[in-house]
Amino acid sequence: MRLHELKNVAGAVHRKKRVGCGEGGGHGKTSGRGGKGQSARSGSSIRPGFEGGQMPLYRKLPHRGFNQAAFRVEPAIVNVGDLESLDASITEINLEVLGANGLVRRDEKLLKVLGNGEISRALKVTAQKFSESAKAKIEKAGGQAIVA
Repeated sequence: MRLHELKNVAGAVHRKKRVGCGEGGGHGKTSGRGGKGQSARSGSSIRPGFEGGQMPLYRKLPHRGFNQAAFRVEPAIVNVGDLESLDASITEINLEVLGANGLVRRDEKLLKVLGNGEISRALKVTAQKFSESAKAKIEKAGGQAIVA
């Protein structure tokens, strides 16, 4: 099979909606835009929550409290099976080593090791968090799980 022989699955490609081609087509006259007004014009886009200049609901209601969700730092996630795929000469693993080998982004600040997969060699792994299964698998293989 070659690239030019590939076909789309049945139903994957839809016909383009042709508007403004007469009433018989079902999308004539106003072309599905209703009557007159701002939304009938070309280039029209009204942002969500806009109420025509009236004070919008989201500005009328009080905002209380503070939420740290916007400032949360999510850890980079690596599985024990991914550590097995690293070069055999590497015995000490930390965020910098994983970044250099392409398992996490280089600008990550936190690392969490999860227990998916198997590990057969002794590694000294330094991370901010370990799952219970990851810690058990690393120590069973003769390695160390160090919480930084």
